[in-house]
Amino acid sequence: MSPVSTPTTERPARGWIAVASHEHVQRGLAGGFMQVCHGKEGPLRRLHSGDRVVYYSPTSTFGRKDTLQAFTALGTVAPAAPYPFDMGGGFVPWRRDVRWQPAREAPIRPLLDALDFTRGVRSWAAPLRFGLLGISDADLARIAVAMGLDLPPEPGA
Repeated sequence: MSPVSTPTTERPARGWIAVASHEHVQRGLAGGFMQVCHGKEGPLRRLHSGDRVVYYSPTSTFGRKDTLQAFTALGTVAPAAPYPFDMGGGFVPWRRDVRWQPAREAPIRPLLDALDFTRGVRSWAAPLRFGLLGISDADLARIAVAMGLDLPPEPGA
């Protein structure tokens, strides 16, 4: 069980894009967690309970060039702090619990001219290379619609 976080300041929920291969996203969906940036803790600490996370998967398989370029998961950060998880072989990445919603995959290319962070930007994927990107509420809503979701407010938000 992961420890409960105690935020020092209240702030409105935010939207984020996390980047991982589709195969890694599937592991997180099955286990109710997320990892970013090869298991680093720091980026996960930027997230707060109630924040929404959309996974963007540039590829289907980690380390391969099997291009996917799609949003592959959407969920809400749970009220627990990041925690280390021993995956064996000396690899202990940090995770954050997420309540995932059933959603369909949505290719990013049809959305490039509609999203604030990509509209009119030639190198649209450049901000995604850092593994975690804050996005506007409007972008979150556009992506959610493309994934077949209507985002109601989180309970207690």
